[in-house]
Amino acid sequence: MPETIIIGSDHAGFDLKERVKEWLEERGFQVEDVGSPSPEQVDYPDFAHLVADAVGSGRRARGVVICGTGIGVSIAANRHAGVRAAVVCGEDTARLAREHNDANVLALGGRTLDPVLAERILDVWLKTPFAGGRHARRVAKIEPDGAKSAAR
Repeated sequence: MPETIIIGSDHAGFDLKERVKEWLEERGFQVEDVGSPSPEQVDYPDFAHLVADAVGSGRRARGVVICGTGIGVSIAANRHAGVRAAVVCGEDTARLAREHNDANVLALGGRTLDPVLAERILDVWLKTPFAGGRHARRVAKIEPDGAKSAAR
């Protein structure tokens, strides 16, 4: 069964969301699109929370959130336990977000990224595994109670 990626955007990320959705489907992924359903003005936290709820609860392993810069949606998504959303602006940061931080939500900027670059970022992010090792200890410390358990 193909992996399902959950995706959401505000109005500023709508066009890139539609392109990313098509790119994922062409590569055999299932896509759960939680909106926005159009480029009409909406509030980015509403869609970031829907994606983050699904990833944080374990219902989905990975998600993509998109707003004008990726910053707002990443801030909202990172309020959820178990979510590690990374704003990524290039292939190197996509690789490092996965390798070092085990980022499970990718945040993209619909107004700041060229769509072709966004597709390359997505490709790297999806293909890069978490390196584990010393990074696992650090990632464990991200959750509020993780620093105490990692220190034991």
